[in-house]
Amino acid sequence: MPGDSADLFGDGAADEGGAANGRLWRTVIIGEQEHRIDLHMIRPYMKVVTHGGYYGEGLNAIIVFAACFLPDSSLPDYHYIMENLFLYVISSLELLVAEDYMIVYLNGATPRRRMPGIGWLKKCYQMIDRRLRKNLKSLIIVHPSWFIRTVLAISRPFISVKFINKIQYVHSLEDLEQLIPMEHVQIPDCVLQYEEERLRARRESARPPPEFVLPRSEEKPEAASAEIRSASETDDQET
Repeated sequence: MPGDSADLFGDGAADEGGAANGRLWRTVIIGEQEHRIDLHMIRPYMKVVTHGGYYGEGLNAIIVFAACFLPDSSLPDYHYIMENLFLYVISSLELLVAEDYMIVYLNGATPRRRMPGIGWLKKCYQMIDRRLRKNLKSLIIVHPSWFIRTVLAISRPFISVKFINKIQYVHSLEDLEQLIPMEHVQIPDCVLQYEEERLRARRESARPPPEFVLPRSEEKPEAASAEIRSASETDDQET
């Protein structure tokens, strides 16, 4: 349902013969090829893909990809997890998308060690079938960092110009709300906090600097003026 995690496999029950060595497996078909997903390993990261409702008329889906839920690259099984998570993301798109769709990529609050590598993104792009590539109308990247911009720039050789033209950068959740209905878009708490910190920093930088006021003399202006005149008269007499 819109607003829910894209846990397309329900409670993660294994398919026929799927339970082995204490793990749960699910068989999916991607590009007419059969793949097995290790559900046990990717369960902590399934919130990376959620259904964000629909836009326009018809079943035009909003797919939300929250990068903050990706695994840390320092994990010993990182590459194995990412391999299975990759299959999960692609199979999620296959099942969630009926017509046109857009992807909202939440980049904020994602440390670099959780950022997907170029190889992983390239593999995702290459395994998305023609229907999904054609029906993707927009890829909105929220809170873009220099790193994600660099990754996309390096990726240009293997990404089509049509796909590049679908990328749109959005710098705040407020701007995102102007583009899509947000009713069913689940924003992670860490992204909301990241947005609030950015807004606070922007407000503080916009404040005018405090005025510098010279300390006032304890003497009254009249007394100071009289003292100056007296000193001047004394100098004249001596002269």
